[in-house]
Amino acid sequence: MMKLTDVISISGKPGLFKLINRTRAPFTAEDLESGRKQPIFARDNIVSLADISIYTEEGDKPLAEVFEEIKAKYPEEVADEGTIIADKTKLRSWIGEVLPIYDKERVHDSDIKKLLKWYNILRKAGMETFVVQDDQQVATEE
Repeated sequence: MMKLTDVISISGKPGLFKLINRTRAPFTAEDLESGRKQPIFARDNIVSLADISIYTEEGDKPLAEVFEEIKAKYPEEVADEGTIIADKTKLRSWIGEVLPIYDKERVHDSDIKKLLKWYNILRKAGMETFVVQDDQQVATEE
């Protein structure tokens, strides 16, 4: 089962990647869309999606929680991604629908576009849940 902590964004490269190995350099990552594996070097600027948050009027909201709110409105994927991304008004309307308390001044259009694209990539890759449960909760549920 893929977790958000295993998914990374690499600066300068489109899409999202899943870390395959972390034990020796270079690390290996798999493109979630194409499935191609590639080396990740120390010079690559990477960030785990679990470490990203969105500015809201109430403080920062972790990306995992934002994805869960999107999933509540769009259980599969956002079907009209291209239409929404192409129109600034639709883009702002969409984020207002899924996260009404987002900080309208600090969240840029490019941030919203990434959020939408990343959500669709993760859903297509089969990610069912975004918020990581601690090991005790998982063991209890099993």
